[in-house]
Amino acid sequence: MEENRFDRRITFSKSDRAVFISHLDLMRTMQRAFKRAGLPIWYTQGFNPHAYIMFPLALSLGISSDVEIMDASLTEDIPCDEVTKRLNYSLPTGLRIVKTALPVKKHTDIKKAEYKIIIDAKENDFIRFISREKIEIKKKTKKKTEKLIDIKPDIEVLGLSGKGEELLINLSLPAGCGLNINPSVIIEAFSEFTGQDYLTKISRTRIVDVNGEDYR
Repeated sequence: MEENRFDRRITFSKSDRAVFISHLDLMRTMQRAFKRAGLPIWYTQGFNPHAYIMFPLALSLGISSDVEIMDASLTEDIPCDEVTKRLNYSLPTGLRIVKTALPVKKHTDIKKAEYKIIIDAKENDFIRFISREKIEIKKKTKKKTEKLIDIKPDIEVLGLSGKGEELLINLSLPAGCGLNINPSVIIEAFSEFTGQDYLTKISRTRIVDVNGEDYR
């Protein structure tokens, strides 16, 4: 008989040195945190059972975020606030649970993600870059060759403000089960356009569903 299963959707932040934790290491870190917190994790059924912890939209290395999503299942109906409290006592610096709730949306409902980018560049340079008719990047095909694709139609600039040599860029990019665009790709294309290397900080600020609402 299958164990009771109680699903939880956990929003957490990733900052400081934690931005350099790989996805695989993040998975291991969270599994250890559940164990230290005494939270009874639910295991999948079958010949190769494993703890059910998954990330609907894994974050790229080096990017911070206040809105990361982790889905987990427990074998006991532990209150959401208690899950948050226990995990925060068990997590390392740079990882913090923002809230725990019951899942509302499906993973396939994720449509976009929003990012804040701080870069030591001039606003006029970025305006010239983003105003081009095409912004092409290289993408590997199933045959392991490369082709150029135009991502200009998929980039939405939500805000742009510059002060001296520092530029704040707010972008909305496709994310989820379909097309995914890493914001680092935009910066690489911008760097190639200007012929300069930039110091850049990237943070994910929002995950958006198909209805334009916060994913939860």
